[in-house]
This record gives sequence, C-alpha cells and structure tokens, in this order.
Amino acid sequence: MNAPLVHQAASLLLSYPGSDWPARHRSVRAALRTETGGPAALLLRFCTRVQDVPTLALAAQYVTAFDRSPRRTLHLTYYTDGDTRRRGATLARIKARYRAEGWQPAPDELPDHLPLMLEFAARVPAAGRALLHEHRAALELLRLALADHRSPYGDVLGAVCRTLPGPRPADRAAARRLARTGPPPVETVGLDPFPGSAPRGARR
Repeated sequence: MNAPLVHQAASLLLSYPGSDWPARHRSVRAALRTETGGPAALLLRFCTRVQDVPTLALAAQYVTAFDRSPRRTLHLTYYTDGDTRRRGATLARIKARYRAEGWQPAPDELPDHLPLMLEFAARVPAAGRALLHEHRAALELLRLALADHRSPYGDVLGAVCRTLPGPRPADRAAARRLARTGPPPVETVGLDPFPGSAPRGARR
C-alpha cells in the first residue's frame, strides 16, 4: 500500500468540487491506475460513483455531506474538543506541528481541516501519519456518520482509515470511547519521505 499516494488522492477528493473538479478527478484516477485492492480500490469506487455527476450537483452533495451537520464536519478537532477553549489549544498544537516540518499552509483554512492534514501526511509521511493516527477517533466517527448518510464520500474516509495502524473501532460507541481515551502510540521510524515537491503553501 502506498499510503502517501492514498493520502494525497483523498485530499484532492475531499476538497470542495469547484471548477477544477473534472481535472482533479482525472488526475486521481490516473495516479491510482496501478494500485489494486485495499484503500485505493475504495477511492476508485468513489471516483466511479461520482464520475457522471455534474460538478454543481456534486458541490451540492458536498455541502450537504460536510457543512450541514456537525456530526459530519471535516474539522477533526470538533469531534474530540467541541466548541471549547481546549479546541483552540489543540489547533495551535497542530499548527506548531506543521511549522516544525517547515510547512506553512494557506491562512484561509483551519489546521484541522482534513484535506489539509491529508496533504501534510502525503508530503511529510512520518509526521503526517502520526498526526492522522492521533485523530483516528474523529476519522472513524466521520466515516460512520457518512455511512449513515449514505454518502459516496464514505468510501474516501474508509480508504483513509485503512491506512492507519491498529484495529478499527467496531461501532460508533467504540469510536467514541477512542475519542475519550486516544489511540495508542504508533511507530513512525523508518518511513521514507514522499518524493516530489513540497505541499501547496509550503515554505521550505
């Protein structure tokens, strides 16, 4: 499994489908054409499910999926911290993690926005994978909520969750317990950096 490739593809698929969506969709399918099975298969299934959906219609589905309910937000700290002061401290820590790797993302998005975190994981695999692992509970809760909503985006979250170590929560109650206790630590030593250019907005 090429986890950085899955993370980059998921980042592109989970970004708002604006005017660049058709080109983004083609790029993801082309990048995944040599991958078979596993998380990549879920991403390709999503691509197939939405390939004939007009961009404006898909944008409406996206808004319904992610912007109409706090149970399906792409801002991961909401699942563990809610609207509390603690969330501000968590956001500051995430931003500090980005800076520690020499990355300054665009200022118009919160650092816990999932597409942003996935791009970071694609470009800085060790640090990014550890960050995603720390937010495993939020990812699983979002995956379950999208499944309940019968959204095709559930496949994208399923692919992301399959790239993370350890067993998946069996149900929502188990995911909520994970949100309270946090995941066990993960070993990141030995992960090679993702080849290629720095992420968008990066300053190396």
